Amino acid sequence: MRLTVCPMIKHYILSLNPTAKHEWDRCILRDPLTAKRPDIAKLVAEAVGADTGSYLVSVNIEVQVLEEAAVPQAEQLSLNIGEVTIQPTQLREVA
Repeated sequence: MRLTVCPMIKHYILSLNPTAKHEWDRCILRDPLTAKRPDIAKLVAEAVGADTGSYLVSVNIEVQVLEEAAVPQAEQLSLNIGEVTIQPTQLREVA
């Protein structure tokens, strides 16, 4: 039996939205360059190697927040319809 330790550092963007409509959109982990969701099992398999077999593995996940980006609040614009007046002559010019 061989003991292999393969340190692997990956960076991802974690998006949390507890009010998302769907469960799968509440917690999203994405690659910062491709925006794809990582396949964690594939990453572990790559670290183990290409030999066929079953492995008991230990996976150490250390999370360190490098930067936090605030979610911008949706701005509401108000339009005062009373300020817009169209003259009947302008309507004829458009038609």
